[in-house]
Amino acid sequence: MSYQSEAELENKLVKQLQSKGYDRVTVNSEASVLANLKSRLEVFNDTTFSEKEFGSILNHLAKGNVFEKAKILRGRYQLTRDNEESFWVLFFNSEDWTRNLFQVTNQITQEGTYKNRYDVTILVNGLPLVQVELKRRGLELKEAFKQINRYKRHSYWNNYGLFNFVQLFVISNGVDTKYFSNNPLQTLTFKQTFFWADKQNRNIKELLAFSKAFFDTAHLGKMLSRYIVHNETHKILMVLRPYQFYASEAIIEQVKTSKENGYIWHTTGSGKTLTSFKASQILMDLPQVQKVVFVVDKKDLDYQTMKEFNSFKKDSVDVTDNTNSLVTQFADNTKLILTTIQKLNNAISPGRYQSRMEHLQDKRMVFIFDECHRSQFGDTHKKITSFFNNLQLFGFTGTPIFADNAAKNDLGKRTTKDLFGTCLHKYVITDAIRDQNVLRFSIEYIGRYKRKSNTFVDIEVEDIDTKEVLESEQRMEKIVGYIIKYHDTKTKNRDYSSIFAVSSIPNLIRYYELFKKKKEAGEHDLRIATIFTYGANEEDEEAQGLLPDTASMAAEPMVVYKTSHTREKLDEFIEDYNAMYNTAFSTRDSKDFENYFKDLSKRYKNREKVGFKEEDRLDIILVVNMFLTGFDAKKLNTLYVDKNLRHHGLIQAFSRTNRILDEKKSHGEILSFRNLKKSTDEAIALFSNKDAKEEILLPDYEQITEKFSEAFIELLKIAPTVKSVDNLPSEEEELEFVQAFRALIRAKNVLTSYTDFSWEDVPMDEQTFEDYKSKYLDLYEKAKGDHQKQKASILDDVDFELELIHRDEVNVAYILKLLADLKLAKGQSAVQQKKQILDLLAGDVELRSKRELIEKFIEENLPKIKDIDSIPDEFMTSTGVISEY
Repeated sequence: MSYQSEAELENKLVKQLQSKGYDRVTVNSEASVLANLKSRLEVFNDTTFSEKEFGSILNHLAKGNVFEKAKILRGRYQLTRDNEESFWVLFFNSEDWTRNLFQVTNQITQEGTYKNRYDVTILVNGLPLVQVELKRRGLELKEAFKQINRYKRHSYWNNYGLFNFVQLFVISNGVDTKYFSNNPLQTLTFKQTFFWADKQNRNIKELLAFSKAFFDTAHLGKMLSRYIVHNETHKILMVLRPYQFYASEAIIEQVKTSKENGYIWHTTGSGKTLTSFKASQILMDLPQVQKVVFVVDKKDLDYQTMKEFNSFKKDSVDVTDNTNSLVTQFADNTKLILTTIQKLNNAISPGRYQSRMEHLQDKRMVFIFDECHRSQFGDTHKKITSFFNNLQLFGFTGTPIFADNAAKNDLGKRTTKDLFGTCLHKYVITDAIRDQNVLRFSIEYIGRYKRKSNTFVDIEVEDIDTKEVLESEQRMEKIVGYIIKYHDTKTKNRDYSSIFAVSSIPNLIRYYELFKKKKEAGEHDLRIATIFTYGANEEDEEAQGLLPDTASMAAEPMVVYKTSHTREKLDEFIEDYNAMYNTAFSTRDSKDFENYFKDLSKRYKNREKVGFKEEDRLDIILVVNMFLTGFDAKKLNTLYVDKNLRHHGLIQAFSRTNRILDEKKSHGEILSFRNLKKSTDEAIALFSNKDAKEEILLPDYEQITEKFSEAFIELLKIAPTVKSVDNLPSEEEELEFVQAFRALIRAKNVLTSYTDFSWEDVPMDEQTFEDYKSKYLDLYEKAKGDHQKQKASILDDVDFELELIHRDEVNVAYILKLLADLKLAKGQSAVQQKKQILDLLAGDVELRSKRELIEKFIEENLPKIKDIDSIPDEFMTSTGVISEY
């Protein structure tokens, strides 16, 4: 059976787009692209432009990068015409997207560093706004993604940079089709490519089916107009995923056509803030809506949400510092208000602010509640619905309250449905894992009941719910020792951070002091911090395993401590933090404490940013409830648990670890020092379905070793020995080897995160793996060299996923240590030490290019060095390695 060629795919797509109302145009050169742009802008603006006028327009369009061009596209240009009159040139109609002119073309050729030919381009008003790259059936989708990256690097900047106006890319091999927004190369990752889907979250993967749904001119116009967000913080474009689109559309339709309430169930980590912002932004422009009020339940989220909203649109919201400033916003012409449930409660309570609020009682108001599983189950809901006579309520939650997980209060057991009515759109954790929008969890229950374990401690876990045993000094010390030993394994040598959730503030204090004692004794150098507050109901919540509905968070002005001793301890721990990071926080007043919370939060969030400094790294935050809900940091991958968790509390806490980042972060790590298996099974059944465990949780260690073994067997079919890799007859076989070894790397990446991992459990020893890895890197170097020589290679667009084989432990300090050992070694030992260093360099992505320099240093410089302490200086002088690494 022959594969459908890339040309066949391309022709079918172009014909389908023609049938959907696109004008077919032939613009296969740079000059014809410009000529077509001129004619389309003239039709779109109902005028004609002289060559001089068009030159001015081109100079305007040539300005800026991708992000700035997205703004130019949606703006107007004041053209001074030849007769000195002003004319406003429109490039795109965002208000009535059906007025835009859609064309399709293929095989545009553009010269840059190299000559590139693009597959299918969708032109809107003459500008290239969507680029489609195709690969024949049977090839990896990632190859099309890599090809786009090459085009961006080599030629998009040419011809007035018009291809930097591309808003969306679509990649397809016929069978699978995904889309993503255009952004700078350093921010593009295959993890941020998405399938389109229908309202029931069924993915539409086949190219022509995708095209029928997505490239309908009305839909594509709406996506380009409404659902591409400009993130001002990171200067990137963000396109909504299908479930975000359907949720926003459902809320808008509900407001336009009825007065009914509703809620959105989108799993934790799926981007509810972006969805709620987009819905709020569109609603506030509806003439029938007086105001849109976005309500969060904690002041730290007030600040966090304000930052996110303002990153999506500059100055879109302003934090209300107090109830008075909130009431002022209600009174003026502010259309979108962001506030906390507490300040809203104050504003509508009888008394001080009543006279300033009464004029709104009959106005059309829309309230959107973030994390509505927490904030809407007390008296405030009743107060809001009683005060406003013409309002609609919408809730967002990743973990709705059902009858099974409803907590009883004075108003009875109430569910999300009771308060908000119909679920308008649902996207559960199994949907998100299937779409790779969040990661699966690996849960290890640490304790004596494990059938097999390589771990060195015997921590009692099974059936020990007595307070005496759970809080015994011996058990807690073992747990601290365990975390110290395996933290680097879990966090990929501290490339990620972690949270340790414990059952109570007294236990947190004891844990912190144990870590501190061991650090002072030289047993570890982990950077550890903590934050906590105390509310009167916290012990009851521990018994239930639920996170509090309205937790007293760090930023709330009224912090109640159990004893003055507790507060003194917290100040003592904050002093440790101040010493570590040269800060000056304390619990002196609520503002200072709020800033401490923000600094902790920022330290985790900023780890994913380019340019993050290693000295700002924080490894573990000890908490009781804080940070376990509503906190997102992509570089957080591990949760240690010594605390009972249930239902939405469990899913919320686990979900701190499963944000998508890169290939290296393959899953969220949960290490539980209590047996939460039954609670986990119940929570999964409640928030997805009873058969969803295999989709949400990684398999047991034994099953992962089987996967590794299967991948090894496939590798041996292609290259039975390491040496046989050199004799592979063609690039096709080399590609097969790359794909087979890459599968082995992926399996190893998961396997080595288990604390039980041992090479003895798999049929391949570590040295053989390293030898094959060296050959794999040789092929990577070969592909890179061929590309630089402009020699076509089928390995060109293969993703070698080098981040999975970068060995963090092979840094300069480590090499210097090995060189010192080599200097002291004699005879056969010296030969072995030298071989170890060179083998290590061959297997490290970053340092293999320096192998010749380091080998020369070993042969020529090292024998002449008399003082071992001078090795670092001599090494830097001879190789220049330290200055680069």
